Amino acid sequence: MNRRPAFVKAALTARALYPGIMANFDERFASPDHCANLAGMSEQKELLTTNRKALTINLDEPIYGTFAEIGAGQEVARMFFQVGGASGTIAKSISAYDMAFSDAIYGKAPRYVSRERLSEMLDHEYHLLIERLAAQRGERTTFFVFADTVATKNFKGGNEAHGWMGIRFQTEPGGPPSEIILHVRMWDKENVLQQQALGIIGVNVIYGAFYYRDNPRQFIESLLDSLSSDRIEVDMLKFAGPAFAGVDNRLKSLHLVQCGLTNAVMFGPGGDVLQPSEVLFKKAILVERGSFRPVTLVNVDMLNCATAQFVQEPLVKGKEVVVLMEITMNNLLAAGELDAQDFLARVDLLGDIGFTVLISNYSEYFRLTTYFRRYTKEMVGVAMGINNLIEIFNEKYYENLEGGILESFGRLFRNAVRLYIYPMRQDAYDKFLMTGQAVSVPGATGNHSFASNVLINAKNVQVVDHLRNLYNHLLENHYIDSIVGFERDILHIFSRDVLRRIKENDPSWEQMVPAGVASAIKRRGLFGYATPGAASV
Repeated sequence: MNRRPAFVKAALTARALYPGIMANFDERFASPDHCANLAGMSEQKELLTTNRKALTINLDEPIYGTFAEIGAGQEVARMFFQVGGASGTIAKSISAYDMAFSDAIYGKAPRYVSRERLSEMLDHEYHLLIERLAAQRGERTTFFVFADTVATKNFKGGNEAHGWMGIRFQTEPGGPPSEIILHVRMWDKENVLQQQALGIIGVNVIYGAFYYRDNPRQFIESLLDSLSSDRIEVDMLKFAGPAFAGVDNRLKSLHLVQCGLTNAVMFGPGGDVLQPSEVLFKKAILVERGSFRPVTLVNVDMLNCATAQFVQEPLVKGKEVVVLMEITMNNLLAAGELDAQDFLARVDLLGDIGFTVLISNYSEYFRLTTYFRRYTKEMVGVAMGINNLIEIFNEKYYENLEGGILESFGRLFRNAVRLYIYPMRQDAYDKFLMTGQAVSVPGATGNHSFASNVLINAKNVQVVDHLRNLYNHLLENHYIDSIVGFERDILHIFSRDVLRRIKENDPSWEQMVPAGVASAIKRRGLFGYATPGAASV
């Protein structure tokens, strides 16, 4: 992000607030090139302050609509009022703060800070706007409704500071509406700062809807204009309507992680974008991390076996359980840059066989379990293979922690967390120790070698000598458990090997993945699959 010198920021802000006084300010001093030179930076992004954005909208004659805000006050509408010219933009501003008034206007709601309440607000206010003003000015106006329902820090300070906001808007007079909905979390410690941040991001949403809608990536990046990720997190975003007919919301959600607006996004089995707290709130959670490129019989067997053990845990019995497949951004970016089609293929295939998918920016497992603790105090289980278990005990990953590996384990295993470890054949284990890659060993298939009959599990895996006592402590106290009931005949399967066979047109890969996955790969031509004979046509 281009950082302008402080005097330039102040001058632009002052000119937006007091245009008469600052009329002679030369904006060339605020041009991207000039600021880059002054600041010693090369980025060319023009800075648009919140006030300039609000004023630009106020002076854009066709844009006209309603602000409906519940929970923190009318923070977004206030931004438009204070810069001047609001009569050109605001048809109505409303804050049905009392629950009785809110219910009378929008209907009763089980939760007032929810996606459902936001949708009711948008529906009601947009209907009124069109009903009352379409005949009068519909031919020259692009109507919009901005709504939010939020909970900022309360007087006691013990609540979750979060909210839903969205905009329904026309792109041309009389045209059908499009919509943008997002969920935000406020991280400021003081109520007044949270309110300020809400006002800023609300302006960014409205400005982006009208001026960046043809470039959703730019829209996403602009959400943090005049903000930072340590103040506001956007963990769910959805575009809908004719203005976004070609937009894949899964890719846009992934861009939230790439752009630093959040560290995790979630997709349902049908590919829908989910809001994590709605899925995870007060649930017991079981997660398996992997590349799933593609998802194999082993991936499914690992999670099925771990689930069978997890639901029998005393702390889990009778509790609602959420089962997740998780992919890290590091895995998605392993080739150096994001391959959108590869990402969508993985998510689609996992969804096809009924799994909810989490994409996270948490390379270390302890950060992942800490993330889950935002939403639940129930037990968390993590299913993994021997190779991942060995990596957890690699101290190089914890050099940035003051307490090193002990601190990481303290964070990982606090509050009822258990690792479920899937076994590995001896031959694959030896290969992994030598090369760092867990793959099938040529010539060592089935039960034709002694090595293929020996299994490495949580009880006999070797860690470095100086960590052995630590490992034994975790094993004896059941922080780490061996997975049981697994399918021994599929232990030779690894995603990397399946991918190689797909690209080499070796049909044996079809027996290494679930039947539905094999059909989808062939039907869609995923992971380099080529229809037999296609090359000769």
